[in-house]
Formats: sequence, C-alpha cells, structure tokens
Amino acid sequence: MCDTLNNDYHLHEELGRGRFGVVHRCYSPISSSSFACKSIAKRALSSDPTDRRCLDVEPKILRLLSACPHVLRLHAVYDNDDYLHLVTDLCDGGDLYDRLASGCRFSERDAAAVLRQLMSAVASCHRAGVAHRDIKPDNILFDSRGRLQLADFGSAEVFGGGATPPEMSGVVGTPYYVAPEVLLGGNYDEKVDVWSAGVILYMMLAGVPPFYGDGPAETFEAVVRERLRFPTKIFRSVSPEVKDLLRKMICRDVYRRFSADQVLRHPWMINGGETALKEE
Repeated sequence: MCDTLNNDYHLHEELGRGRFGVVHRCYSPISSSSFACKSIAKRALSSDPTDRRCLDVEPKILRLLSACPHVLRLHAVYDNDDYLHLVTDLCDGGDLYDRLASGCRFSERDAAAVLRQLMSAVASCHRAGVAHRDIKPDNILFDSRGRLQLADFGSAEVFGGGATPPEMSGVVGTPYYVAPEVLLGGNYDEKVDVWSAGVILYMMLAGVPPFYGDGPAETFEAVVRERLRFPTKIFRSVSPEVKDLLRKMICRDVYRRFSADQVLRHPWMINGGETALKEE
C-alpha cells in the first residue's frame, strides 16, 4: 500500500514511544473520529532479523485477531520505504503501568475485573493460534470507557496448525514478566502468557513483582530460581482463593500451569474477586 497516511489522517500530539515505534493521536476528517497511529522508522531498526520481524508480524497478527475481544483493533496500514504506520483504536485512558507506578494497590474485586478482560483477550489469542509473548503492564491499555485493550504484538508468534503440541523458541519478553522456560532456552508453548498475566495479578495486589533483582540479569535469575512467596506483611488481607489462582498461574511446571481458559473458570474469577473462605 502506498503511503497516503497524511491524506487520510491528521497527526497530532505524541502519546508514547517504545523500542520500535512512536505513537501519535490522529484524526480522520472522513469519519470525524480520533485514532492512534504507531509509526515505526525502518532505518532505526537494526539488521537483526529479530528486530525487523515486527514489520511483518504485527500487522499480520492484528488482522488475524480483528474479531478478538479486548485486543487493540487495527484500522489501516501504510507502508513505504521509510516507515510502517499502523492506525489503531485510540486508548486514551492510560495504561496499567501508569496505575501501578502511581502506587495504586488494587482490591481483589478491581484486580479480578482487569484480569478477566486480560484473560479474555489472551484466551481468544490462544484459540486463534497466537501467543503474545510480551504481556506486561505497558501493553495493557484502557479506552475512554475504561475497557481494557491488549496491545503491541511485535513479539507475538503464530503457533499450532498441526497435530503436535504448539512449540515456540527464542528469548523474548521483559524482565519481571517473562516465564522461566523462555529464559532456559529450548521450546515452550502459549502458557508463557499465563505466567506473565499471573505476575501482573500479583503486582496489582502486592504493588511489587514476585521476582526481582538489581538489574535484568539478577531479575532473570530470580525468575528461574526463586520460589513464589506471599509475604505476610503484604498478603495478610489477601484471600486464599486468589493465592490459589496465583500458584496455578505462576507455576514452573508448565504441565500443571493453568491455561487461559482455566484461569477464566477459576472460582475466584467466576465470583468476580468476591471471596467466602477465611485464611487458615
């Protein structure tokens, strides 16, 4: 497609930037609606195929997931020699990172509301044969009505399509949130997304990640080696039901780790964060 972005949309203020692109608010005079435009400067990418794969992967996967709930919707793609522009829904309600960075501690009911929307998106992605592979608070956006939208599929991978179990490889993801099997090398499956979502649930309730260190290397070592803990000072008022769910999401045994659909069927999720049991 030729680059006619400026003919169709008017670019306005910058909304944010990441490793591969800059996001601006844009306006369509045809529809009288506002959108977001993610622009990736091709010359800024290294020659590493891992970096350049985002040019092909993200548009392809966003089109594949166009009908999935709580996944950022792609409206248009403009591609030329210098830039790739992706026009998507506008999420002007901020992101989960900002809410966590402000020191916000979520009630169980509020955490369940966020997790339900996130896992609905993840389960739909997995049923479509897509693993996100970089779920983190920065990529969890909210629109003006407070509805969650999962964004940034530049590290995503398509899996499945055969009778064998889905397998992926390659170290991708972000410290704090990446699953241990990704760091250990070899093949892994889509449950890496469930681990990442479990870490986010832990952070919403505790205000701190379950595994961390002084710098990425120490954080990765903690993810691989340390045991999941619930410090009494932080988790005294947290219910046994949500601790049970966390153990099943942040589970090193991939075969025992919950799938996205199993998370949605857990009693704590079904009850919307309302709990009936007392800590023994």
